[in-house]
Order: sequence, then structure tokens, then C-alpha cells
Amino acid sequence: MIKYVIALLFSVSMLSAQSTVNQEVTDVKVGDILEIGKPETNTYKHINFPRANFIIKRGGIANYKRAEGEKVVVTAIKEKKDGTTQVKIKRTDGNRFFGSHTVVSADFEKALASGELEVL
Repeated sequence: MIKYVIALLFSVSMLSAQSTVNQEVTDVKVGDILEIGKPETNTYKHINFPRANFIIKRGGIANYKRAEGEKVVVTAIKEKKDGTTQVKIKRTDGNRFFGSHTVVSADFEKALASGELEVL
């Protein structure tokens, strides 16, 4: 009987430990101000900036280094099916990114982890 009790307690503790590991708290709200940081490589991987040809077609200048250090505000938050948080961001000064796009999207957790977005 004691073997069953020990096995039950062990399985309950494993299930409760597993559920706390999988929970991630998304502490971003609409209206939060973030800053665009420097990417690890030459391009931004987790902020979905448009490709250079689309920027040029819309009359903008494709200079990704100018985006670094810009303060942005979160306009929308979407929880995707795979558990990631997709946020829409726009510049706080009201200007457009690269002179052509008003809003871009970003994978919030990955962008924070890589340093592409920084919380102010």
C-alpha cells in the first residue's frame, strides 16, 4: 500500500512541476513603450521589417541601421497557436519606418531574448 502512495505522490509532484515550467507570463500590454536594439547579425530576425525591395517600391529608403534606437509603442498583441506572442509596433513619434511602413510585427519573446527589442 505504501508503494502506491509513494508512486502517487511522485507522479503528482512531477505533473505539478511540469505545468509550472511550461507557463510563460507575457507581461506586455497595448501601449507599452519599447526600444529597438541592435541585432546580433546584420539583419533583424525577430522583428518583421519588410525586405528592401518592398521599401523601395513604396518610396522609402532601405536603411536598417536607422531603425536602431527608435522608441516604439505596442499597438496590438496576438497569441499564436504555437504559444508565441506576436506584437504590432509603431514608432512613438508618428513617423513611418523607412518612410514607407507605419506598423511592423515582431515575435515578442524571441526579440527580447536576442536584444532586438528592449523594454524601457
